[in-house]
Amino acid sequence: MKRLTDLEREAALSSVPEWRYDGDDGGSISRTLEFADFAHAFAFMTQVALHAEKGNHHPQWSNNYNVVEITLTTHDAGGLSQRDIALAQDIDAIYSRFASAHAER
Repeated sequence: MKRLTDLEREAALSSVPEWRYDGDDGGSISRTLEFADFAHAFAFMTQVALHAEKGNHHPQWSNNYNVVEITLTTHDAGGLSQRDIALAQDIDAIYSRFASAHAER
């Protein structure tokens, strides 16, 4: 997996508008997600963890009660790669489904 060029990165970032780009150390993207409580945040993290494990691409993340902070970068590529963009898109989809399902309760 190769690091995205500047042109590739700009195009890719448009597909994940909620993520913040950080150009340090080859580049990474981050997002902070808020949930109703710890149980919802942890349930979301479990779903992402299962998905990430299948794809063998794991986020750097932390959880503080109802807030999950996620950072994605590809260490093997020395920065941001298409794998990070794909995982961010998957995380956004999981969050969207998760938020919709839990809002209906």
